[in-house]
Amino acid sequence: MTFDIARVRERYPALAEGFAHFDAAAGSLVAVGSSDAISAVTRGAVANKTMAFAPGRRAYGIVEEARAAVADLVGGASAGVVFGPSATALTYLVARTLGDTWRPGDEIVLSRLDHDANVRPWAQAAAGAGAVVKWAEFNPVTAQLPADQYGELVGERTRLVAVTAASNVLGTRPDVAAIAARAHQAGALVYVDGVHATPHGPTDVAALGADFYATSAYKWSGPHIGAVIAAPELLETLHPDKLAPSPDTVPLRFETGTSPFADLAGVTAAVDHLAALDPAAAAAQGTGDDSRRARLLASMASAEAHELELFAALRDGLEKLPGVTLYGRPERQTATVFFNVAGFPPRAVAEHLAERRINVWSGHNYAWEATAVLGIRDSGGAVRAGLVHYNDRSDVDRLLEAVAELTG
Repeated sequence: MTFDIARVRERYPALAEGFAHFDAAAGSLVAVGSSDAISAVTRGAVANKTMAFAPGRRAYGIVEEARAAVADLVGGASAGVVFGPSATALTYLVARTLGDTWRPGDEIVLSRLDHDANVRPWAQAAAGAGAVVKWAEFNPVTAQLPADQYGELVGERTRLVAVTAASNVLGTRPDVAAIAARAHQAGALVYVDGVHATPHGPTDVAALGADFYATSAYKWSGPHIGAVIAAPELLETLHPDKLAPSPDTVPLRFETGTSPFADLAGVTAAVDHLAALDPAAAAAQGTGDDSRRARLLASMASAEAHELELFAALRDGLEKLPGVTLYGRPERQTATVFFNVAGFPPRAVAEHLAERRINVWSGHNYAWEATAVLGIRDSGGAVRAGLVHYNDRSDVDRLLEAVAELTG
């Protein structure tokens, strides 16, 4: 069975512009189903939420459908899906809310591997509460985040462990389940940044042991909407600041202002798009379970295999080029490579590729702590090239040829 990449690419109108996209880690292209759904809501009669008339009732339906879709994507409960403008904004919201319950001497454990959006909100909340920050370190050579160090880091005063499900620059997939198990033994909560991980394979928040799981639809072919998923009963114990007349029920108490109805329709359509990436993979399971959740698990597993096959060619090709330095080689990772080319600043490499209509990112990419550990943050960081399910072998060949022009 093969992943039908031609069929997948047809669902992305933007690919007709001819760019080779290695920039999905900063924001993916939008699938046609998602953009069509957004457009349909803006053209139709949809009002603010009310049960008094039909357009208002449609708004309620749009929101609930989006919650159900995200719950299916990650394996959570729809009543525990909180929407917001971004994963960063939502993490700040949860950090402020939890931080109000912390006391001087309490401890939180952060990871140097993480995107700063899963570092700074917690560090700032800890500072405000007088809590102590402890750091989990990753190996700068392998990019591994050893889970066994949490045995020493987590103790009876630990209130929260924040960790990524996948590094946004090195691709490392830590053993989140083992880390969460140690945290839970101590009675601590676990906040998992799944923004980079979610687009690259099946997600199961229960298997990860995540009390909170953050994701962003614009990383998986949808609009700029963030979500945090938690058990509804956990959300019931938290009381964020809100307007006096706004609902106090879960998850509504976490969502300030009017919902972006058109974008939420796009979220649902993006999840449906992911569930249909590989219909043959879902059918081949032969379990009789044709639920969206089952189709998501099968399609995302197939997409991950496709990405990693391309990634092997990309990584092997870069390793063969003289003067190219690749950072990290973790045991489990997403199809994401972080590299530098001798004699060329990372931005110059990105600009060289851009001239050939190849899109990559350069710099620290908000991996503020990680690039400091690697010793490259103050010298321009590195070049990040990330594959996603709509990339094909021609993209990889174009990038390798363009980098080879610099290495001679």
